[in-house]
Amino acid sequence: MQRLNFPTYTFRFKSSEKGLQIFDLIRKKFVLLQPEEWVRQHVVHYLMLTKNYPKSLINVEKQLLVNKLKKRYDIVLFNPDGSIFLLVECKAPEVKIDQKTFDQIAQYNRMLKASYLMVSNGMDHYFCEMDFKHEKYQFLKEIPDFSR
Repeated sequence: MQRLNFPTYTFRFKSSEKGLQIFDLIRKKFVLLQPEEWVRQHVVHYLMLTKNYPKSLINVEKQLLVNKLKKRYDIVLFNPDGSIFLLVECKAPEVKIDQKTFDQIAQYNRMLKASYLMVSNGMDHYFCEMDFKHEKYQFLKEIPDFSR
């Protein structure tokens, strides 16, 4: 897999009849290593090892209903009170992040109401802080570190 624009992390891999798999610390199982999964695993490690968020507050690839359609978010980071702190949308490195990507995460966030958004293709990362009261958002250089 290609080198991504994240710090270097250590991952566990195994080969299977399906192909190379990577261990997901959150789902506690090996999953098929696809380009988007490579980015997703880097983001999980970034949240835990660089930003110091506890593993217990992170959720990966869960289903939600958006306009009666079944969708899956990539990563959600919860606040200790159960509200959603961060919603992350991951794309494969070759996928250009464009308005369609931001529209997708905005659509998911209408349901989830995360305070922060992150979009990454592993090479480019975008961070936003939501201001629901004034119905706007502000781009940030990065999300805050865990500080509870």
